[in-house]
Amino acid sequence: MKQKLIGIVTSTSAAKTLRVEVPRKVRHAVYGKIVSQRTVCHAHDECGVAKLDDRVEIIESRPHSRLKRWELVKVLPRH
Repeated sequence: MKQKLIGIVTSTSAAKTLRVEVPRKVRHAVYGKIVSQRTVCHAHDECGVAKLDDRVEIIESRPHSRLKRWELVKVLPRH
């Protein structure tokens, strides 16, 4: 089963490529405090439908380039 993630588009400067940040919260190993971290994924956007600051759903895919390992599934509505 391919992994799906939901994140925020932080860059659309490259052609057909999105930079998506996926926020997550983890417990610090020593101190036990909850800390915010992020995962940066580069996703393929064939039609260029996603814009800056959109919430998007991405899915794992075959490698499209050196960094791109994800594809855009859909742009989620703002709430």
